[in-house]
Amino acid sequence: MCYSIRTKIKNQLGRFATRKNYQKGEAQPLNLQVSDLYYASGFQHPKVLIYTNTEPFIPLESTWGLLPSWTKDISIWNKTLNARGESIFEKPSFRESAKNKRCLIYVDGFYEYHHFKNKTYPYYIFKKDESPMIFAGLWNDWANSETGEIMNTFSIVTTTGNPMMSKIHNNPKLEGPRMPVILPEEYADEWLKPINSDSDKKTIKSLIVPYNQDKMNSYTVGPLSGKNALGNVPEVNKKVFYPELEANQGNLSLF
Repeated sequence: MCYSIRTKIKNQLGRFATRKNYQKGEAQPLNLQVSDLYYASGFQHPKVLIYTNTEPFIPLESTWGLLPSWTKDISIWNKTLNARGESIFEKPSFRESAKNKRCLIYVDGFYEYHHFKNKTYPYYIFKKDESPMIFAGLWNDWANSETGEIMNTFSIVTTTGNPMMSKIHNNPKLEGPRMPVILPEEYADEWLKPINSDSDKKTIKSLIVPYNQDKMNSYTVGPLSGKNALGNVPEVNKKVFYPELEANQGNLSLF
């Protein structure tokens, strides 16, 4: 499973948002060369701005798809777009990053597919107050052994889907609904704190829980892939009505 995200945050300074709510004084505009993303699939491996535990207030350009330090095969990043929160401290691809390299990814929202009568319907999912979602992530700076190039990469941590996501994310081929770990703003910095004890590790694990559905909203949008897809444009998250879906299942967007 791969989430598609929209990362053009509304409360931006310059071209990109900073974690200004956590800073004292006025944050300065940033001149970072990362394209605006209105829609991006993880399999496209877009470059996104993340905030790491080493630089919690300075955004860092990072490629979606974590590359662990030990790998020599870059294709592994198709399998590390997401990291199941239940096993990040055990799985070889993620355990070192889970312990030492955690990050935050700020997004406007994300896209997920709903399955109904052999068809899929894309949903745009966001916070009701339209403030940025804060995804829990893992990162790693990977060195290409052949070229010496250093590439910063990340993965989005996931958890069990809340009731809202359980209705939307109903892929029969998957084991239960999933969703990104969305951190409440007051707990975002907790995700970045170092792990020096079992108690610290327990605190990190306690954050890997479904987000409150009462603070989320969703609606159906147009095709995200195929010849009718709009692509990476602002209109990609425009609401689209599907009569057959509404008539047979009720309005899933009313949360």
